[in-house]
Amino acid sequence: MEYIRLGKTDMKVSRIGLGAWQFSGDAWGAIDYQTAKEVVAKAYEVGINFFDTAAVYGRGRSEEFLGRALKELGLRGHVYIATKIPGEWLRRVDILVAVENQRRRLGVDAIDLMQIHWPACWHNTPICETMKTLEELVDRGAIRYIGVSNFPLQLLEHARKCLSKIDIATSQNRYNLVEREADKELLPYLRREGIALIAWSPLAKGVLTGKYTPDNLPTFEDVRRNDPLFTRDNLARVLPLLDELKRLSAKYGKTPAQIALNWLTRDPLILPIPGAKRPEQVIENAGSVGWKLTDDDWKTLDRLGWEISQKIIYVTY
Repeated sequence: MEYIRLGKTDMKVSRIGLGAWQFSGDAWGAIDYQTAKEVVAKAYEVGINFFDTAAVYGRGRSEEFLGRALKELGLRGHVYIATKIPGEWLRRVDILVAVENQRRRLGVDAIDLMQIHWPACWHNTPICETMKTLEELVDRGAIRYIGVSNFPLQLLEHARKCLSKIDIATSQNRYNLVEREADKELLPYLRREGIALIAWSPLAKGVLTGKYTPDNLPTFEDVRRNDPLFTRDNLARVLPLLDELKRLSAKYGKTPAQIALNWLTRDPLILPIPGAKRPEQVIENAGSVGWKLTDDDWKTLDRLGWEISQKIIYVTY
């Protein structure tokens, strides 16, 4: 496993992390604690030391599973934990309660990276109230670093201006070969400012594995059910990219998913966090690092992915 420094932190994290959304037990289908523990154990075994979760994943269930597994496996002092506070809990009073609950569920004194899951769209809490509260919690030692998630550039800039002692270390956004909106203005800004991009949905919720086509639509009852990427028209638009992933898969002896993840890891500021419901998926994800696409192959994949990303239609009715 390769390791990098995560943005503006002192954390030396694995080149690929593990997203624990799958532990929620609802969004991605049922998963029991024992299986979640096996996933965590396998992740550490293959060198993964960065785990990302959130309060809303199963209403705390993901945090509980992750914290319990790390404790039982004796791994707490050997890994980094990132979690998130949802946009509805961004008043000062709510943050103080939420962080205490999250520390208890995770079984930690300090949360390594606390992220705002999304902006305060519904309650209109001032961004500076939120950021100053998180900065206060850094001073107290309850959290170590602050990040944002799903923030547009303009809100990210404003959030940074609210801080006086520390800076935002990371920005977590949906980013993969076919979902490239971050390329337009956010990613250039992050690179310029040295803020790491934590890429969630790095495999486009499974689209980039090559398992699904217009003639083989998914039948699952989970978070992907209403995702526009899985419409017959959008899967048809992605087919040329899937063909290229399969060609490179044969060339490098890797799976299409590993090729798609490797494309992301070329940039040292991007940290993909694919999820897993089985230990075998963790092994596959870890196999996406430790090797490199050639410059020509990377550029071909990058160009094709960008062109297709601009043809994706998200309107479904």
